[in-house]
Amino acid sequence: MRILMIVGDYNEDLEVRFPQQAMEMLGHEFHSVSPGKPAGSSVVTAVHDLSDTSLQTYTEARGHAFPVTHDFDSIDATTYDALVVPGGRAPEYHRCDDRILDVVRHFFESSKPVACTCHGIQILAAAGVLPGRTVTAVPFCRPEVEMAGANWVDRGLDGIEVDGVLVTASTWMSNAPWMRAFSEILNGAAV
Repeated sequence: MRILMIVGDYNEDLEVRFPQQAMEMLGHEFHSVSPGKPAGSSVVTAVHDLSDTSLQTYTEARGHAFPVTHDFDSIDATTYDALVVPGGRAPEYHRCDDRILDVVRHFFESSKPVACTCHGIQILAAAGVLPGRTVTAVPFCRPEVEMAGANWVDRGLDGIEVDGVLVTASTWMSNAPWMRAFSEILNGAAV
């Protein structure tokens, strides 16, 4: 299958690298795109840590370079079978890009599988594709999810939620079950 992932500077490192490696390991063709960044360039990721519960927020450090494999402006969403929307801080900016929102809408209108994690839910909320759905995300996004008309469920920091062909995850700590459920949907298996 051909899988598209929209990436940007300061996506969470583990939320871009793990899906890319998992999907390629399973034999899928995996493309990453980022508005304004040409094929062959890269985005800078971030490493987030939620383990210090004495803090009122999470910490962030610069991560790694993650490759942009294709030009955003030349992709044709109709040629892709599934979409991955990672979290981190990039979604804060991507949710304001109408071109990204149009790509996201295509996958929902076509009932194609979508895997979304953490702050990536901000893009889905902005695209208007959440009404009536049940999703999870990092708890900091709960107000946006509910204002977008979705039912937010608390699955902890390592949980997932499956709603039809949409698989949402709380954080990078959910990566294994998130990608397992996504691959089962891609394979047509009941989840």
